[in-house]
Amino acid sequence: MARPFCPNQIEFLYVIDKRSFRSSYVLPPEQRLRSRVSMALFSADLLSHSWQERLQAVVETMQEMSRQTDPEAMVRAYGRRMDTLFPASRRLSLSRRGHVSPEFRVTRYSGWTRSINPWKQVDQLPLLQGGLLSELIYGDQPVVLNQFPLSANDPAAEYLEGQKSLMAIPLYDGGESLNMVVITSEIPGNFREEDLPERVWMANLFGRATQNLVMAERLDEAYKAVDRELQVVADIQLSLLPRQMPTIPGLAVAAHYQTSRRAGGDYYDFFPLPNDCWGILIADVSGHGTPAAVMMAVTHCIAHTYPGRPTPPSELLSHLNHHLTSSYTQDSGHFVTAFYGIYNPAEKTLTYACAGHNPPRLRQCGHSEVLSLNRANTLPLGVTMDWQFRNEVQQLRTGDRLVLYTDGIIEATNRRGELFGTERLDKLIRHCSQNPEATLNDILESLQHYTEGLPAADDRTLLIVDLISP
Repeated sequence: MARPFCPNQIEFLYVIDKRSFRSSYVLPPEQRLRSRVSMALFSADLLSHSWQERLQAVVETMQEMSRQTDPEAMVRAYGRRMDTLFPASRRLSLSRRGHVSPEFRVTRYSGWTRSINPWKQVDQLPLLQGGLLSELIYGDQPVVLNQFPLSANDPAAEYLEGQKSLMAIPLYDGGESLNMVVITSEIPGNFREEDLPERVWMANLFGRATQNLVMAERLDEAYKAVDRELQVVADIQLSLLPRQMPTIPGLAVAAHYQTSRRAGGDYYDFFPLPNDCWGILIADVSGHGTPAAVMMAVTHCIAHTYPGRPTPPSELLSHLNHHLTSSYTQDSGHFVTAFYGIYNPAEKTLTYACAGHNPPRLRQCGHSEVLSLNRANTLPLGVTMDWQFRNEVQQLRTGDRLVLYTDGIIEATNRRGELFGTERLDKLIRHCSQNPEATLNDILESLQHYTEGLPAADDRTLLIVDLISP
């Protein structure tokens, strides 16, 4: 049964080796209302409360802390709670982070009327040198001073003036007291060394939680900065792709381009050639993200600096391979797969060369079988300097459909790890009555359904080219 609380006395609870006992003493009347006593668990007026009430106070404090996302707001909320649970005349927070003895900063003070964010406004915080507080924070140890003479010229005189006792609680980082909390009282002998273990424990746990929140905030800011830069990279990459499908007599073209991240390594392009011929290029850089996007931009640049017209296909691939191998891929470990074909409308032929890329699919209207244009496949670009690429010719006719793609299409997986594959792709491209745009949409919808909404693990590029009547 709890003892009734007497307003003329302060009651302490000592806990030693799981045994507890009580002691009390009577304060002089003139000090009763001024008394602010720091306790290991709660202020003295809470000792007569039940353990359920004390637990509820702790739970409410922890709940409030857990809802905080801004470290500055979390510190203010925690300070309000501590003012209630552990009253004190004044509270100071100190920091020597980034300083050498005897320099330190006062980062918080209960007497300030204006709040300063120590993580974002550090230059506005008082910078002091030497004195009692400097000795405390550089001492790296918790301290109770139940009386201390304060020199009038102490750098911290304005913060400690009129105070008779203090408790200094170091906050450790890397084994050193880089920060410190100092609570003071106007009454001599108002703090107990027995309370230090719990107070140091509590303060350091809160300090680590606050530091984690600060790091999370900085990480989020860094992520957003990187994300903005990646968005610029992605925008630059998209600017290298055709802004719209070219108008090619006798051909209807649809395209889809999707990166697995902000930027990617897939690339497609069209080259107008003499005699109404057109070159169609699709390529895929190994890897993902920004490194692949940079190599994609390099590949685009090399392709567009080919001397003269990019024909025949094998010559353009040799040009790309030579420059990639000699200057870019040997040390980076990247390589590039590519397929380049030239369509001749007069002869209805596709002359093509392939460097390790997925062979395009050719659907011939009226035929049930879908062909694979795989007769010219060789090593990818950027693997070896002296490599000969060869040309092959495929005869086409009106109604044929050519499907070019990167491996992100056929290697998309469902939640069981099963590949989408070329068989499913072939079934979707057989319909002769559909235009390229409708077929493109069918493929993308089928992919979405098959992968069950999983995010793309690889870049996906898809070109559908139909031969139509001019």
